[in-house]
Amino acid sequence: MRRVAVAVGITPMAIYRHYPNRAALLNTLADDGFEELSARLAGKRFSGDIQERLIKLAEVYLDHALQNPRLFELMFLKPRTGARRYPRDFKAGRSPTANMLAKVVQEGIESGYLRKDDPWEIVFAMGALSHGLIMLYLGGRTGGTPTQFRALYDRSFRRYIHGIRI
Repeated sequence: MRRVAVAVGITPMAIYRHYPNRAALLNTLADDGFEELSARLAGKRFSGDIQERLIKLAEVYLDHALQNPRLFELMFLKPRTGARRYPRDFKAGRSPTANMLAKVVQEGIESGYLRKDDPWEIVFAMGALSHGLIMLYLGGRTGGTPTQFRALYDRSFRRYIHGIRI
């Protein structure tokens, strides 16, 4: 808390007027990260077939994660109060970032592009694929350049989508 206060130019005690503790500060940062990611997703126009739109959505997640690696970790990997839980919160539409992906998946199912399945399970599995690959990369567990990692990420999503197609 002291380092944060110094970084933003206030006294260490002043920060406690805004946040009662470290967990509250981190929760706010994570919530802000989700708002930023939601805004990025909402600000894009995704065209193409179902597969191309799903790939483009996944690329927005990847860009956000690589530009904000510690924030990404806080948003998705750290236990925190109020974090959305699968399936309850997702199926209730409480995840703006997942809602966009679910909309495209549902459209794919309804159009016959994707096989009939639970769209939220598909979204959750795609998120797990994305987050797993990103964390392995950020943790130094993959070799190659950032460009090579992006290509691996893209190929992985195309394989997954191929597996859920009709």
